[in-house]
Amino acid sequence: MPLNDRTLGFFALLFAIFLTLFGYSLDAEFSYEPVGPKAFPLLIALIIGICGLVLIKKGGHPIKSNPPHANFRIFTMLIYITAYAFLFQWLGFILSTSLMTIFVAHLFGGSWKKSVIGGIGMGILFFLLFDKGLDVILPTGILGDLL
Repeated sequence: MPLNDRTLGFFALLFAIFLTLFGYSLDAEFSYEPVGPKAFPLLIALIIGICGLVLIKKGGHPIKSNPPHANFRIFTMLIYITAYAFLFQWLGFILSTSLMTIFVAHLFGGSWKKSVIGGIGMGILFFLLFDKGLDVILPTGILGDLL
């Protein structure tokens, strides 16, 4: 199958349909906001679906091949995202976000020193912003007694 804009648009539409089905099945036992947990995936599905339709209508322009090592980075990012999803509850937001940020920064060319400083800073600052500033409850994980 040749890769072009229509192919990407078709897969975007399939993903939007999957996300819509997933979003409608979300039910919260209690909700402290009027729209509930369905709003975010349904909104994202709508945006992805519109973009998919635009790509299908736009035409079948061929896609340039990825630059060298780009496929390796994409595959590595998928591994990092999967690991982040599995470690999020157990390690907590600060540690899992810090680790994810460190490895992503290094993947995109950051030195280990700068990646570690940026990752730890980002994990702590986003935890303080969301958990303390915006009252979004985030998992504390193995740091639960310290926070």
